Amino acid sequence: MPSIETISVFVLASFVLIAIPSPSVLFVVNPSVSLGRRAALLTIIGNTGGLYTQAQLVAVGLGALVVQSVLVYVAGAT
Repeated sequence: MPSIETISVFVLASFVLIAIPSPSVLFVVNPSVSLGRRAALLTIIGNTGGLYTQAQLVAVGLGALVVQSVLVYVAGAT
């Protein structure tokens, strides 16, 4: 069973991480304030599409390929 100190640090860290807006939220707020609802919705659609594409590429193994290429590049440079 975790101690009270551990639980309190976890709760505090969780609150801070939830309270701070992510880059995606900040990316959507700017067009919504300056350009309106339609621009905000298009921004959300574009942002979600980009995140979905990135997740799909990582799921098929592109992330592992990129990591390996960095290792090969670093090994070749030394």
